[in-house]
Amino acid sequence: QVQLVESGGSSVQAGGSLRLSCAASGIIFSIYRMGWYRQPPGKQREMVALIGSSGGTNYADSVKGRFTISRDNAKNTVYLQMNSLKPEDTAVYYCTSTWGVHNYWGQGTQVTVSS
Repeated sequence: QVQLVESGGSSVQAGGSLRLSCAASGIIFSIYRMGWYRQPPGKQREMVALIGSSGGTNYADSVKGRFTISRDNAKNTVYLQMNSLKPEDTAVYYCTSTWGVHNYWGQGTQVTVSS
């Protein structure tokens, strides 16, 4: 059974920071590409950050320089450090795990940034 469980979502003031965590089980974590997507209210889901099995990263232009994705293979966990948060970062954040035809999603965690 594959399970991705996000945590760390909260309400924060603009300019503040949060760290999201995603704990994975049921997969060989080290070979999967991990990532974070988000869905703001009334908008389409969008990619936020990706980290490959070798540690290479990709970021959406809107979060470059503010967000950092990382992974700890020993803990089967991926993180998203979010700094300098803006109201437009408000969204449900989803953890993803991908390898070949395999693609899994967490249930999401709410991040709310107030001005």
